[in-house]
Amino acid sequence: MTVATRLPHRLIWILPLAGLLTIIVFVPLPTPTPQDRHISIDATQFQFAPGRVEINYGDHVFLTLTASDVVHGFYLDGYGLQEQITPGISQQIEFIANQTGTFRFRCSVSCGPLHPFMIGELVVGPNSPFWRSGSVLLVSLIGLLVYLWQKKGSSHAPLQEVY
Repeated sequence: MTVATRLPHRLIWILPLAGLLTIIVFVPLPTPTPQDRHISIDATQFQFAPGRVEINYGDHVFLTLTASDVVHGFYLDGYGLQEQITPGISQQIEFIANQTGTFRFRCSVSCGPLHPFMIGELVVGPNSPFWRSGSVLLVSLIGLLVYLWQKKGSSHAPLQEVY
């Protein structure tokens, strides 16, 4: 077998992987356009309703906070937003979701014996750079495995020249 006949066999695996890697890196991912999001959260002993809120990165968020029973507080980790909520009076917090991830919101006013467990979640996504870098890593690992597999399958005898 000559070098000329072995080289195209290796390129058969490299070219599709290189093409896939190029698509992952350079093709823009669809991202949701930022929207105005109006969300109402009601605080009661000892929970927030809803307990989980999902929004997209860049959304302009209007939180309307109400308390049904006693005075509660609202503190959003990561954003540093805090408000005291009195029963019968709604409070509004406005912010732009400029950080991705999962952030806890919790009651910041002692409201009873189960107060420490009054926690909710704000999920800001998608985190497309994470998926893009994960895809690049996956394609790179596949390429490395194919290379090692081909190297193991090739003979270690010196190449013979064909005349």
